[in-house]
Amino acid sequence: MAAAPRSGSSSRGNSGKKGPLKGTGGHGRKALEGKGPTPKAEDRVYHKAHRAKQLAERSTAKRGGRNTRSRHADETVAGRNSVVEALRAGIPAKALHVATRVEMDERVREALKLAAERGIAVMEDSRAELDRMTDDAVHQGLVLQVPPYEYADALDLARETVQKWERGYQSAPPLFIALDGITDPRNLGAIIRSASAFSAHGVVVPARRSVGVTATAWKTSAGAAVRVPVAQAGNLNTALQEFKKLGIFVLGLDGGGDRSLPGLPLATEPVCLVVGSEGKGLSRLVREHCDQVVSIPIASDMESLNASMAVGISLYEIAVQRSGDRAGGS
Repeated sequence: MAAAPRSGSSSRGNSGKKGPLKGTGGHGRKALEGKGPTPKAEDRVYHKAHRAKQLAERSTAKRGGRNTRSRHADETVAGRNSVVEALRAGIPAKALHVATRVEMDERVREALKLAAERGIAVMEDSRAELDRMTDDAVHQGLVLQVPPYEYADALDLARETVQKWERGYQSAPPLFIALDGITDPRNLGAIIRSASAFSAHGVVVPARRSVGVTATAWKTSAGAAVRVPVAQAGNLNTALQEFKKLGIFVLGLDGGGDRSLPGLPLATEPVCLVVGSEGKGLSRLVREHCDQVVSIPIASDMESLNASMAVGISLYEIAVQRSGDRAGGS
């Protein structure tokens, strides 16, 4: 006959689990179940890895997401020399931010003087705030806040320009420059400068995967960005098709073009020059939408021309052809 269990002894009961089902032992076992895996260091707000992750994301957005950031949010020019140069170039600015108790020198004084002359607000901020504004760039206590550029619509600009020409409000046929795959703002600035020198009516940039009018482009244009509108096209190929419907000839610039630039017959007609990047040239679809692909004769030991240089040479040739046409018609 089996002995009866002694009073106070442990019992497995029907659960099959060891240990007490009542009392402090059960509660302790439940408490030890835990709250899930420990969060990564970068996800813990007070860990230094979290701060590093935030800075990296901001830096990536500034570089890789250039189109979204530069076209829809303020950007900054940091550093004493850069700020003074930007103010001298007439870059539009919302505010000049100066560090508290900044060490004054000639550059700081000139920046304050130029800001006062242009009616730009001067703000005093802590160095920590300037670090945050510039993603920890070397600002030397001086930061210029630049608003996003207001782009014209490419098709609206083309229609307005064609209408003015057809109604006799402007003597020169419409002349535009479109950029295909160019990402260097210095190239854009130089192209805007050439466009202003040869009386072009606008520069067209794609809305995505393309350079925008940044502070660097403003500086390189030497103020010409004030005089030449930069228009945005949602899709460059679609815009070129619409340009052609308006009677604008699309001429691509490419080293392997089937037409040589000197003596270009279409120069006296409404024209849109399309230039590609120095490395890749024109994209396949853009090339297909060109009425002519034009090449610039260069020495055989030169592989290619810089995009802005190619545009400048082409605009000069168009200007020569148009001036000759006006002289011949007078």
